[in-house]
Amino acid sequence: MTLLAVERIKLFSTRSPYWCSALALVLGVGLTAIIAASTDNGQLSLGATQFGSSQLALSVVLVMAALAVTTEYRFSTIRATFLAVPNRTSALVAKTVVVAFIAALLGEIIAFGSVGIAKVLSPASDLAITTGDEWRHVAGVGLLYGIGAIIAIAVGILVRQTAGAVAILLVWNMLLEGLIGIIPKVGVKIQAWLPFMNANHFLQLGGDNPAEQAAAGVDFKFSQWGSLAYFAGVAIAMLVVALIVAKRRDA
Repeated sequence: MTLLAVERIKLFSTRSPYWCSALALVLGVGLTAIIAASTDNGQLSLGATQFGSSQLALSVVLVMAALAVTTEYRFSTIRATFLAVPNRTSALVAKTVVVAFIAALLGEIIAFGSVGIAKVLSPASDLAITTGDEWRHVAGVGLLYGIGAIIAIAVGILVRQTAGAVAILLVWNMLLEGLIGIIPKVGVKIQAWLPFMNANHFLQLGGDNPAEQAAAGVDFKFSQWGSLAYFAGVAIAMLVVALIVAKRRDA
């Protein structure tokens, strides 16, 4: 518990978590508000409320998670961390747990906040969360954010440079996996194995969510919960590789 407390204090001793959290809230909930305000009352779907929270806001959270690591390398405070905790694996795992928890909590706030603002702006729309699929679609955003944060931590450990880690995460989440789909014949087959595509598949509910429409033609290999497990498996595998690399090279 001591390591977790130390990592929590370190995380919130910098400005980036506050700025990133605020920006993620603005993008996630704000975009939903724009969609709700521009849609005829009674015509808004539950799927549309999650577009902002599952895409743009996620990218900001990934950046926040990466900064939690790369900032320490940038200012060489990681050396003090490793001196205080010679077991680098324990220190980095504690950081991952704290950042992933904060990311998951932020995801839940954005997801339910998006539904709440949509109900206010479009009270006649059917936005009730009653079925298991609807709960998965909304509450599952927190799982996606938490697992995504693990991937971002792994990238941060491997790259160590803030600009490089941020560029990789933004291009990967927002461009690369979608662009692969345009490759003739094999594009959608490759997409079925891409982690963030599987994450979107887990959240898929149907309706007019643009992210879900983009994934509609992909022949996923797993059920929706299986896609979440695959996404988590990729994240854990990346973290294990990053921990091995961090243990073997100089801080």
